[in-house]
Amino acid sequence: MMNTLRPLRLFQLPVASTRSSSWWAGVPMGPPDAILGVTEAFKKDTNPKKINLGVGAYRDDQGKPYVLPTVKIAEERVIKKNLDKEYAGITGVPEFFKAAINLALGEGNPWTSSGLNATVQGISGTGSLRIGGAFLRRFFPGNKDIYLPIPTWGNHIPLFKDSGLNVKTYRYYEPKTCGFDFQGALEDIRKIPENSIILLHACAHNPTGVDPKPEQWAEISKLIKQKKLFPFFDMAYQGFASGDMDRDAAAVRLFLKDGHQIGLAQSFAKNMGLYGERVGAFSFICSSKEEADKVMSQLKIVIRPLYSNPPVHGARIAAELLNDSSLRGQWLAEVKGMADRVISMRNQLKDNLKKEGSSRNWSHITDQIGMFCFTGMKPEQVEKLMKEHSVYLTKDGRIAIVGITTKNVDYLAHAIHQVTK
Repeated sequence: MMNTLRPLRLFQLPVASTRSSSWWAGVPMGPPDAILGVTEAFKKDTNPKKINLGVGAYRDDQGKPYVLPTVKIAEERVIKKNLDKEYAGITGVPEFFKAAINLALGEGNPWTSSGLNATVQGISGTGSLRIGGAFLRRFFPGNKDIYLPIPTWGNHIPLFKDSGLNVKTYRYYEPKTCGFDFQGALEDIRKIPENSIILLHACAHNPTGVDPKPEQWAEISKLIKQKKLFPFFDMAYQGFASGDMDRDAAAVRLFLKDGHQIGLAQSFAKNMGLYGERVGAFSFICSSKEEADKVMSQLKIVIRPLYSNPPVHGARIAAELLNDSSLRGQWLAEVKGMADRVISMRNQLKDNLKKEGSSRNWSHITDQIGMFCFTGMKPEQVEKLMKEHSVYLTKDGRIAIVGITTKNVDYLAHAIHQVTK
């Protein structure tokens, strides 16, 4: 009997109803990322004087990405060890995350010495925050509300929403002064229901660069304790803000001394320049070692279905830097060098604005700290700055100080003065 079956044509799509029956026909186009949009516009600009102040990654005084010399040394050491590529385990590289929490809390601190910490390696700051959010959604005994400062890092909101927490806000930034709205923050914190979660930026608040003063932190800590709120710290800039690891971790340590139990997300993207290696850590500080052991067991259960276990290469580099006293000393000096360059650019920008004849008060440029500065410029001024002067930044007037160099600071001050005078 003759076989009448026709040969199968591979990769032939059905002719009918490919559009109408598609599983994804109802998916809407998502909005473009604001910062990536700034970068794209910058790339298309042909003006030789163009400046990109949107990028949130350190640049040297030539405007180039910077790999720390100690990171190069540490990476060479890691490669020479000829280590295998086996899984690190759910909690990550122990030599890294044990050193990471001690960097945050200080060597010889009473909390890790007593085994009160449950610490795991996370996928940089974002992944570490996500671990904390997922754990809190599952186990936090109070309500599932987390209060974020306004404004806050843009990724905080979707991150905690996707964790299953209810995102709410408290006042933080005062546009009129380009500074901290201390009284507004206190008023809003007093209204937060007991047994809620509050997110705090440990230092170099993103995106404003506005931090509470030490005496303000003390009052905030006291109020949060009275209100029975759970403090969750995001520390993405330790050392990078002031150049001093201890100073930048002061708020975290103050809260612990005041008797708080805390959550802490750490990132080593900024202070080690390990942006693409995604190196971070997450910790809970508990009331007893037994409690910490139980929390650690559940952190593993949270992590396992999220990403199973973290990548090892970047964590091994960080471990070399943190655990070798000589290399660590060099690294601390390099971090201070980065922070000092940022502080110097703030001073030069402010001075040049004055030289341009600006009558505005630009003191907030040097009062703020860290990678970013909220300039106080309005959206229409930002638009003019981009169109007429090829200076690119986000519409809220935030600039990345790391994009300023000794070669472009004069031009930048002139451009800002032209749109704000």
